[in-house]
Amino acid sequence: MRKMSSAPRPILKIVAALIALAPCGLIGSAHAAECSRNDALGTSRVLEVDPATYPRVGLKSFPQTLPLRDGEVVLTFDDGPTPGVTDKVLTALATECVQATFFMVGRNAADHPDMVRKIARLGHSIGYHSWDHPHLNKMPTDLAEANINRGIEAVQTALRGTASTVPSTPFVRFPYFESTPALLDRLEKRGIAVFGADFWASDWNKMTPEEELKLLTGRLEGHRKGIILLHDPQMRTAQMLPAFLRYLREHNYHVVHIVPAAMKTVSDRTH
Repeated sequence: MRKMSSAPRPILKIVAALIALAPCGLIGSAHAAECSRNDALGTSRVLEVDPATYPRVGLKSFPQTLPLRDGEVVLTFDDGPTPGVTDKVLTALATECVQATFFMVGRNAADHPDMVRKIARLGHSIGYHSWDHPHLNKMPTDLAEANINRGIEAVQTALRGTASTVPSTPFVRFPYFESTPALLDRLEKRGIAVFGADFWASDWNKMTPEEELKLLTGRLEGHRKGIILLHDPQMRTAQMLPAFLRYLREHNYHVVHIVPAAMKTVSDRTH
């Protein structure tokens, strides 16, 4: 693979330094500005994800997922940024005042640092998706972790101007979801949450935007909630997204934006 409440739903602008750790380390709030469209889908709430409590999530890969309510979805996009196509995704999200999470390939971030900063400036969360999208489970553990770190460094350089293997947002997704126990253990000890997904649109397969919409909405109705995997470099997904967001709004689904809780490592965990 290369792959509820009826309260108002304002667009949420996240200021990570001001987010306080909730008592359970999960649910938080953020400063918000009203959406310019009263009828927009909007972002329903912000969910603070503490890697010490939720080191890996997504039922397609792991036994645990995020604590979402019925009708709540988290939108995630992999493999970008890609100018032109990612821009269309960002426009669709902005039109509906929705926040998402972008798991970026480091090589693409290095090639398009302005896009990385644009995505962050628009209030979306940024995660990490390796340096060049290899099969990490087929590599020696040290080399695989080095590839993850190189990807983190590239995104951090684009965001901050300084290379660092300490991610601003401790969210990583493995290419093709191909993790290994050793790599999962290393990331958990570093306080980095690993994201799988609960379902996806299979948008790496050739299909029309209309076919993708039908496939995705069908899976949504079956699951009723969850982490959704999409790919922002896929033009079919960019073209499908406005209709999907309208579907969410018209069928009373709610978008949850994930952000990091206060940095903690496994050694800080309390039960």
